[in-house]
Amino acid sequence: MSKTNPLTCVAATVAPRTKPSNYPEPFRSQMAGREKRALGDVFGLSNFGVNLTRLAPGAVSALRHSHTLQDEFIYVLQGSPTLHTDEGHTQLAPGVCAGFKAGSGNGHRLINQTEAEVIYLEVGDRSPGDQGLYPDDDLKAKLLNGQWQFTHKDDTPY
Repeated sequence: MSKTNPLTCVAATVAPRTKPSNYPEPFRSQMAGREKRALGDVFGLSNFGVNLTRLAPGAVSALRHSHTLQDEFIYVLQGSPTLHTDEGHTQLAPGVCAGFKAGSGNGHRLINQTEAEVIYLEVGDRSPGDQGLYPDDDLKAKLLNGQWQFTHKDDTPY
């Protein structure tokens, strides 16, 4: 344990991220109603991230995407989000988890189509050189020096 990172914390007391999304517009505003608490950052974790994420009714977790190098995992704590993947839509419930293997190409996201709040944990690694692929949108992402860089699919910048 370092002097700046605690040994434990109460997840709900971690301040939400102040920036709602790294996406450029017109995509950033589509993340309204999503709130992330970066739990991994509290402990100084650098190999993987852990977020406690809340979706208000009608909110989405992300644009539908897949990663070239990053494995992702979600675990539903509260509510009934809809998982949208290449296979279609699957209703989830508390206690249900899902994993997305790097390089699978299976675009995924959660949608809160209910009137109740959804809360889930999301875990992903921070593989240098990872790319995010967005099958439904004119967007590509590359992880460079720990920061996501976004371009159109033809590599022109936003």
